[in-house]
This record gives sequence, C-alpha cells and structure tokens, in this order.
Amino acid sequence: MSIADSAPALPLAGITVVEFCHTIMGPTAGLLLADMGAEVIKIEPTEGDRTRRLPGFAAGFFGSFNRNKRSLGVDIKSAGGKGVVHALVTKADVVLENFAPGTMERLDCDYETLRAMNPGLIFCSLKGFLSGPYEHRPALDEVVQFMAGLAYMTGPPGQPLRAGTSVVDIMGGTFAVVAILAALRERDSTGEGQLVKSALFESTAFLMGQHMAGYSITGRPVPPMPAREGAWAVYEPFETQDGQQVFVGLTSDNHWRRFCETFQCDDLVDDPRYASNEARVKMRSTLLPLVAEIVRQHPLAALCETFDRIGIPFSPVARTEDLFDDPHLNDGNRLLDVELGNDIKTKLPKLPIEMGGHDFGLRRQPPIAGEHSVEILTELGMSGEEITALVGRGEVLSGKRD
Repeated sequence: MSIADSAPALPLAGITVVEFCHTIMGPTAGLLLADMGAEVIKIEPTEGDRTRRLPGFAAGFFGSFNRNKRSLGVDIKSAGGKGVVHALVTKADVVLENFAPGTMERLDCDYETLRAMNPGLIFCSLKGFLSGPYEHRPALDEVVQFMAGLAYMTGPPGQPLRAGTSVVDIMGGTFAVVAILAALRERDSTGEGQLVKSALFESTAFLMGQHMAGYSITGRPVPPMPAREGAWAVYEPFETQDGQQVFVGLTSDNHWRRFCETFQCDDLVDDPRYASNEARVKMRSTLLPLVAEIVRQHPLAALCETFDRIGIPFSPVARTEDLFDDPHLNDGNRLLDVELGNDIKTKLPKLPIEMGGHDFGLRRQPPIAGEHSVEILTELGMSGEEITALVGRGEVLSGKRD
C-alpha cells in the first residue's frame, strides 16, 4: 500500500462541484474546494477558458487557481453541449458561477432551471454585488477596491492605489466557500439545496470594517495607510548598512526593552519620554531617527539574525521572486510543483491551513482545455459513439496533454 493509499480521505471527498468560472474569484472557490478533496469539474468553452491567454500581470492566473480540477470543454450553447452540462449537474452537489449578471439565465443554467433537475443542489453565484441597487452592475477587483475605499487606504494621500495582489477576488472566493460549506451542512438536516451568493463589493466593505469602526470612535476621517496615525511607535521599514530595508515592529514594552538592551542603548530604556508605547507614539518624531541610526549601522543579515534571536517582529522587504527560496515555505512541502504549460514548471503555495493528518497537496496539474472531457462523459454513461459524435460536431472538446 502506498502512502497516498493509506492517507486519510480528504474532508470534502465525495462532493462533486461543477464550476462555470473564469479569471480569479470563481476559480478561487473551486480551488479551495478541490484542494480539500472535492471533485471539481471545470466547464470550459471549446476554445478554452480565456484566462489561459491573459498577458502581463495576469499571465499566471490560470495556473494559480485551477490545480486539482478536471476540465470539460463544451459548447454550452449547442443542444448537445447543453444536454451534457445538464446531465452533469443532476449528479452534482455544488455549482459555481461567476459570469456577468443574466448570463446563466441565457444559457438555461440558472438556479431555478438547475434546481428543478436537482433539488439538493447548492448553487453559488459569485458576483460584483449582492442583492440590491448595484446588483446589475459588472465589477472587477480593482473597481470595488476604489469603490469601497481600499484603494484610498492603500496609496499615499491623493494617490489611491489598488492592493498588490487580487486580494478581493481571492477573499470573495473564500467567503463563497464559507457559504457553500454552511449550505452543505444545512442540507444534511433539510435534504434541500439552496442559492448562496458571494460578492466583491461586500467582501471589500468587510475588509474596511476596522476603519469604519475607527472612524466611529474617533470622529475623524481615516487617513491612508502611508499617512496613518500609528498605534505603535516603531512600526515601519528602515534602511540597513548594506542598502537593504528591514521592517521592524516594536509593539510592546518588552520588544522595546529587548531592542535597546541588545544594541546597548540603556539611556533610551531609562528615558521617561519613551517609558510606554503610548509615550513613544507621542515622541515618534525624535524616536524614529534614533532607531533608524541604530539599524543603519548593521547589515541586513546580521539584523535578521539578531531580531530573530531576541524575539521581536521583523521582516526583510521581500519581492515575489524571494518566495521561491523561502526556507519556511520550502519546509514541509508547503510549495507545490505546478506545471503551467509550455514546459514551464514552478513552485506555488499550497492551501494555507493545517488540519489533522490531511495533506492538501497536488493531485492534478492545472488541466489542458478539455483534457478530461471523454473521461467525464464516459462516467455519465455515454457510449463511445455518442462521445465521438459530440466531439466531431465541435460540441465537446477532447484535449490531450503532451
């Protein structure tokens, strides 16, 4: 018996998900479900998901969010293709869709249509907005970051700036999974499926809740993060002797004491102006230059070793490419060996949770468009002749991995 055979079944083993999704938000939900063991079947058009062809900063989207899934390439607008999809949905537990409002209705794959075929179906719509005045609008991660104030909070004053990754798409997909798992749990009691929704705008508003609460308490407009009124005196990056940068966060009196003792600054420890975090916050204009001068006398590597040893929060200012060689991420198989196509292989982070003895690892590479079409149709009970006819008419794509 192999290690894989002896491993405990993943938590969502036995759950079948049909994913009508593209780009990030919907595929994130599918990825999380797939990594936790669900059988996720990705519905792609016969020309392949357009996410596969995105250039620039979006070039890695498909490979990042579609591992552990199977691909069914199908022309859902054709009679044969629609029949295949409907047959598949009758055997599914969950449907995911993140198309523009009204698209699933035009495809005869909306909740009401599919529920009539499968009353136990959990149908999850991932949209720009939940029900209300904005629900008809299309939206993007960047749109709602500006709309809900996240871009304002991220950039310097007068220069709103989106976050440096698709944080809202990923958050919206994660909230969708929360709703799906709750709906599956409820189905255990009622036997009935239901419609659940997740949305970009409301996800961003949820992230902004801490600043909304802060405004209510202080009564003052909340400034962008680069101009914020800090809660801690030392909480920012500093330049090192070798021209690098290191972030230092001294958020407690013990942090401050250990920092000063280590760098032999007993006069600062004993100075009543710096006796507490609150006092140090008031004296930031004089304190920060002192800390900056201390840090500037040492190279980055030595500072990292020292800060790690004395137990204060710190970090070098890392870039994307630094993560590939991060010793922590490379320990315990936290980075997966993923194939991105065109003979490109890389390491990507696995699901960021630990749960008992489960290994939420890589079971399938991101699929070739239509890679599993024949296999899936065979499982639906179709004959070889029927499958050949669908492929021959262009209603189903049968892709092959090189």
